[in-house]
Amino acid sequence: MKPFLKQIDENGERWLLLFFYTTIVITIAMEVLRRFVFSYSSIWGEEVARYAFIYLAWVGASAAVKERAHIRIDVLLHYLPNRGKAAIYLFGDICTLIVALFASTGRFTLSTSHSSLALSPTVWVSARPGFSLRFPSDFH
Repeated sequence: MKPFLKQIDENGERWLLLFFYTTIVITIAMEVLRRFVFSYSSIWGEEVARYAFIYLAWVGASAAVKERAHIRIDVLLHYLPNRGKAAIYLFGDICTLIVALFASTGRFTLSTSHSSLALSPTVWVSARPGFSLRFPSDFH
Protein backbone atom coordinates (compact mmCIF):
# COMPACT_ATOMS: atom_id res chain seq x y z
CA MET A 1 0.00 0.00 0.00
CA LYS A 2 2.82 2.38 0.80
CA PRO A 3 4.40 2.29 -2.70
CA PHE A 4 0.95 3.00 -4.20
CA LEU A 5 0.46 6.07 -2.01
CA LYS A 6 4.00 7.19 -2.79
CA GLN A 7 3.26 6.93 -6.52
CA ILE A 8 0.11 9.01 -6.06
CA ASP A 9 2.06 11.59 -4.07
CA GLU A 10 4.81 11.80 -6.68
CA ASN A 11 2.78 11.55 -9.88
CA GLY A 12 -0.88 12.17 -8.99
CA GLU A 13 -0.86 15.80 -10.10
CA ARG A 14 0.83 14.93 -13.36
CA TRP A 15 -1.82 12.32 -14.14
CA LEU A 16 -4.59 14.79 -13.28
CA LEU A 17 -2.97 17.42 -15.51
CA LEU A 18 -2.79 14.90 -18.35
CA PHE A 19 -6.43 13.93 -17.83
CA PHE A 20 -7.72 17.51 -17.80
CA TYR A 21 -5.60 18.56 -20.77
CA THR A 22 -6.73 15.53 -22.77
CA THR A 23 -10.34 16.27 -21.82
CA ILE A 24 -9.99 19.81 -23.14
CA VAL A 25 -8.40 18.71 -26.42
CA ILE A 26 -10.89 15.92 -27.11
CA THR A 27 -13.93 18.01 -26.16
CA ILE A 28 -12.92 21.01 -28.26
CA ALA A 29 -11.95 18.84 -31.24
CA MET A 30 -15.28 17.04 -31.03
CA GLU A 31 -17.18 20.32 -30.78
CA VAL A 32 -15.35 21.79 -33.78
CA LEU A 33 -16.12 18.68 -35.80
CA ARG A 34 -19.76 18.69 -34.76
CA ARG A 35 -20.18 22.41 -35.36
CA PHE A 36 -18.58 22.61 -38.80
CA VAL A 37 -19.39 19.17 -40.20
CA PHE A 38 -22.82 18.50 -38.70
CA SER A 39 -23.85 22.16 -38.12
CA TYR A 40 -24.79 21.33 -34.55
CA SER A 41 -23.11 21.90 -31.24
CA SER A 42 -23.96 20.62 -27.80
CA ILE A 43 -24.73 22.62 -24.70
CA TRP A 44 -22.28 20.76 -22.51
CA GLY A 45 -19.16 20.91 -24.71
CA GLU A 46 -18.17 24.44 -23.80
CA GLU A 47 -18.91 23.84 -20.12
CA VAL A 48 -16.80 20.67 -19.96
CA ALA A 49 -13.86 22.44 -21.59
CA ARG A 50 -14.26 25.46 -19.30
CA TYR A 51 -14.37 23.42 -16.09
CA ALA A 52 -11.52 21.18 -17.23
CA PHE A 53 -9.46 24.32 -17.86
CA ILE A 54 -10.28 25.68 -14.41
CA TYR A 55 -9.26 22.42 -12.74
CA LEU A 56 -6.18 22.25 -14.96
CA ALA A 57 -5.14 25.67 -13.68
CA TRP A 58 -5.71 24.75 -10.01
CA VAL A 59 -3.93 21.40 -10.23
CA GLY A 60 -1.13 23.02 -12.27
CA ALA A 61 -0.69 25.68 -9.60
CA SER A 62 -0.55 22.95 -6.98
CA ALA A 63 2.09 21.06 -8.95
CA ALA A 64 4.13 24.23 -9.38
CA VAL A 65 4.02 24.92 -5.64
CA LYS A 66 5.10 21.36 -4.92
CA GLU A 67 8.10 21.64 -7.26
CA ARG A 68 8.78 25.33 -6.45
CA ALA A 69 8.42 26.07 -10.13
CA HIS A 70 6.47 29.33 -9.96
CA ILE A 71 7.97 32.39 -11.58
CA ARG A 72 10.09 34.30 -9.11
CA ILE A 73 13.02 36.66 -9.06
CA ASP A 74 15.82 34.83 -7.34
CA VAL A 75 18.81 37.02 -8.10
CA LEU A 76 19.19 38.00 -4.44
CA LEU A 77 18.89 34.41 -3.24
CA HIS A 78 22.28 33.58 -4.75
CA TYR A 79 23.94 36.10 -2.45
CA LEU A 80 22.16 35.08 0.76
CA PRO A 81 23.37 32.46 3.22
CA ASN A 82 21.29 29.32 3.72
CA ARG A 83 19.39 30.82 6.67
CA GLY A 84 18.46 33.86 4.57
CA LYS A 85 17.24 31.62 1.74
CA ALA A 86 15.18 29.59 4.22
CA ALA A 87 13.66 32.78 5.64
CA ILE A 88 12.72 34.05 2.17
CA TYR A 89 11.19 30.67 1.24
CA LEU A 90 9.27 30.59 4.53
CA PHE A 91 7.95 34.13 3.94
CA GLY A 92 6.85 33.14 0.42
CA ASP A 93 5.12 30.00 1.70
CA ILE A 94 3.26 32.00 4.35
CA CYS A 95 2.12 34.53 1.72
CA THR A 96 0.98 31.67 -0.52
CA LEU A 97 -0.94 30.12 2.36
CA ILE A 98 -2.72 33.41 3.06
CA VAL A 99 -3.70 33.82 -0.60
CA ALA A 100 -4.89 30.18 -0.71
CA LEU A 101 -7.02 30.71 2.40
CA PHE A 102 -8.63 33.80 0.89
CA ALA A 103 -9.25 31.99 -2.38
CA SER A 104 -10.73 28.93 -0.69
CA THR A 105 -13.20 30.98 1.34
CA GLY A 106 -14.46 32.71 -1.79
CA ARG A 107 -13.19 36.20 -1.04
CA PHE A 108 -11.74 36.55 -4.53
CA THR A 109 -15.10 36.02 -6.23
CA LEU A 110 -15.09 38.09 -9.39
CA SER A 111 -18.70 37.69 -10.35
CA THR A 112 -21.64 36.03 -8.67
CA SER A 113 -24.24 36.94 -11.26
CA HIS A 114 -23.05 34.40 -13.87
CA SER A 115 -24.79 31.08 -13.66
CA SER A 116 -23.50 28.11 -15.54
CA LEU A 117 -25.63 25.99 -17.82
CA ALA A 118 -23.90 22.96 -16.37
CA LEU A 119 -25.49 23.65 -12.99
CA SER A 120 -28.97 23.08 -14.39
CA PRO A 121 -30.33 19.58 -13.66
CA THR A 122 -31.92 19.33 -17.11
CA VAL A 123 -28.53 19.76 -18.78
CA TRP A 124 -27.06 16.90 -16.73
CA VAL A 125 -29.92 14.66 -17.86
CA SER A 126 -29.44 15.63 -21.49
CA ALA A 127 -25.67 15.19 -21.31
CA ARG A 128 -25.82 11.44 -20.84
CA PRO A 129 -23.83 9.49 -23.47
CA GLY A 130 -25.55 9.17 -26.81
CA PHE A 131 -28.28 11.74 -26.20
CA SER A 132 -26.34 14.78 -27.37
CA LEU A 133 -24.97 12.97 -30.42
CA ARG A 134 -28.40 13.18 -32.05
CA PHE A 135 -29.06 15.74 -34.72
CA PRO A 136 -31.15 18.87 -34.05
CA SER A 137 -33.90 17.55 -36.32
CA ASP A 138 -34.54 14.75 -33.79
CA PHE A 139 -35.76 17.28 -31.22
CA HIS A 140 -38.48 19.03 -33.26
